Amino acid sequence: MAALGRDFVFEDFFPSMVEKLGSEGFLNELKNGFRALMDKEREVITFESLKRNSALLGLEGMSDDELMCMLREGDLNGDDCLNEKEFCVLMVRLSPDLMEKSRMWFAHSIENDVM
Repeated sequence: MAALGRDFVFEDFFPSMVEKLGSEGFLNELKNGFRALMDKEREVITFESLKRNSALLGLEGMSDDELMCMLREGDLNGDDCLNEKEFCVLMVRLSPDLMEKSRMWFAHSIENDVM
């Protein structure tokens, strides 16, 4: 469990979700989360759509600066919003257990390719 600031607590349920749903099922759940947060017209998560839908994440008390920091953390192409891929990458990066497992899977994959 990691503190995100003031009263926010993040419990990492992602590893158990992957275990129960499989990687494809987990990815589909991340995509569902993305669609719940995205701006329906632009099909990306904008600051405004994140602020409007932050209650879905239990983050209704976050300041504008904190929400903007979340967007910047995942914005890989510098357009001030998150597309589906950026959102999924960010969600995996925020899970310490999934990051560790992904490093192991990557190393294992490299070993198999070399052999």
